[in-house]
Amino acid sequence: SGNNFEIIIIDDGSPDGTQEIAEQLEKIYGSDKILLRPRPRKLGLGTAYIHGMKHATGNFIVIMDADLSHHPKFIPEFIRKQKEGNFDIVSGTRYKGNGGVYGWDLKRKLISRGANFITQVLLRPGASDLTGSFRLYRKEVLQKLMEKCVSKGYVFQMEMIVRARQLGYTIGEVPITFVDRVYGESKLGGNEIVSFLKGLLTLFATT
Repeated sequence: SGNNFEIIIIDDGSPDGTQEIAEQLEKIYGSDKILLRPRPRKLGLGTAYIHGMKHATGNFIVIMDADLSHHPKFIPEFIRKQKEGNFDIVSGTRYKGNGGVYGWDLKRKLISRGANFITQVLLRPGASDLTGSFRLYRKEVLQKLMEKCVSKGYVFQMEMIVRARQLGYTIGEVPITFVDRVYGESKLGGNEIVSFLKGLLTLFATT
């Protein structure tokens, strides 16, 4: 790609063999390119971001899921978009241009669309996809946002964008196709939906 990069893998003791595969990749590509930074148990997405940032040496950080729901082929487009507009954040969007979702049932699609619609109406964040996590950040912007964000779970990604707008950071968007994981199940259930609504109302009251 011509870009200098490192891949930091944060594995929270997952039982699916992620760490073993990462160790094999480290041997093939070298520990300067593949940095495996495991943690003994699941400690949450926000703390995983902080953990990863501590080890990142570049000026920009791309955050993505490691199960190929987020395809690496979009990363060059994120980089192009950032350079084009000198954006602080470039966010992958499933809801603009030729973006889309594959592998979700109707219920999951309705929940995601509904969450985005309600958030657009209440918060007017200026971005079309608030619950996705495939994004490029300037490192110092990500650090600042992590200091400001208090949400957990489903609301966390949304708060990152809302706080970014509040702090005057610029956001570009790249259409992506999201492919749901083949194995495992989504953790999105009734409790997560209630937490989302509570978090949304908190953000509405504080932004």
